[in-house]
Amino acid sequence: MLVCQILKTKSPELISVTPDQTVVEVLRLFRDNNIGFVVVSRSPGECLGTLSERDCCYAVAEYGIEAPTMRVADIMNRSVVTCSTQDLLPFVMSLMTDRRTRHVLVMDGDASVGVVSIGDVVKHRLDELLRT
Repeated sequence: MLVCQILKTKSPELISVTPDQTVVEVLRLFRDNNIGFVVVSRSPGECLGTLSERDCCYAVAEYGIEAPTMRVADIMNRSVVTCSTQDLLPFVMSLMTDRRTRHVLVMDGDASVGVVSIGDVVKHRLDELLRT
């Protein structure tokens, strides 16, 4: 299965935050949208970095009570794991395993267009198993 086919089964909205937002603002966004990953950008399609629940946990462990008021830019992940809309799911699975990440940003050229999560992979594999 191609990544673009998985994206068709998901909400088309790619939620992003700005580098100047605070960690606590992002955590509320995670809670309110039932997500655990956002793209950091200043304009649609741009990707300056990413921020995950794990990144926020690491920030709390590192900076303690200062973490919630820190800016996203101070803790975001700049080494973004990406794939193409035309990549196959096994490739994305290997990226997740090799890079020890639960989210892979999907790119169409230079624009970020979606995210494939470990939950998406499990759902797809389970659907495959139930069809056989």
